[in-house]
Amino acid sequence: MAVKIRLRQQGRKNRQTFRLVVTDIRNPRDGKYLETLGSYDPHSAKNNLQLNTERLNYWLSKGAELSPSAERLVNGVAPEVIKALKSQKNASRVKQAAQRRRLKKAAPIAKKAAKKEAVPASSAKDAESAEESKKRRTTAKKTKAKDES
Repeated sequence: MAVKIRLRQQGRKNRQTFRLVVTDIRNPRDGKYLETLGSYDPHSAKNNLQLNTERLNYWLSKGAELSPSAERLVNGVAPEVIKALKSQKNASRVKQAAQRRRLKKAAPIAKKAAKKEAVPASSAKDAESAEESKKRRTTAKKTKAKDES
């Protein structure tokens, strides 16, 4: 199940408030959710975002992804969480790039080895067919020579 942390609209018209929720990506914006992580009130001046960072870290460790708007809000309240998340993503990208480089480096070596193995097999067949045709030609020449004499 793909899980996303995103904002859920609450409140009345022209007076929206939001909840930061963990939900399955297939659910609609204001639909069913797994857990509420916090709330955001854009109309209040102070403390407009309450957030449970412990539960946020838990869900991020389980593989949940932050929506862009939720990421901006969390970055304002708990920047260390976002920094840790970005460093973790960067480390995995570096690891994947190193693995791709190793595979790319190993591929030409494997191709060369395969060519070396393939060349003798094909050249052996060519050598055998060349010897057979040479034998046929020499026997044909011998029979012609015998017929003429």
